[in-house]
Amino acid sequence: MRRIEPNLLLAIATGLPLLMLTLTATVYGAPGPTWRYPFLAGLYTAMFVGLHRPLSKIMRMQTDRPPMIDLRAPSSILWAGIFPAIVSVFAAVPYVLRGLDFGILIVLASILFGQTVRSAMKAPGAGS
Repeated sequence: MRRIEPNLLLAIATGLPLLMLTLTATVYGAPGPTWRYPFLAGLYTAMFVGLHRPLSKIMRMQTDRPPMIDLRAPSSILWAGIFPAIVSVFAAVPYVLRGLDFGILIVLASILFGQTVRSAMKAPGAGS
């Protein structure tokens, strides 16, 4: 049996709380269209993943970073685990503070999820 790639597992572990955040924000958030928060989550994740490389080149930032979880650095697993934890805390906020607009939480969680997706996309080519 093959091992599951850890960066893919990290992306899944961050995507599930993002899904829970969109559901709790839709149910307990400010009244409005039910498609708003899922649309924002998908849009900002796709924008982050798709535009990260071109914007990094324009801004002359380092674009050849390794994946978030590298098996040669065991502590990277602990540091990468912060992403799903933060998004899980975000998912609980709409349940506690009902009736507010949670668009900024959706945007922040989508960016964190986009970072883990980029890491998962990079990982097979990095050989980790």
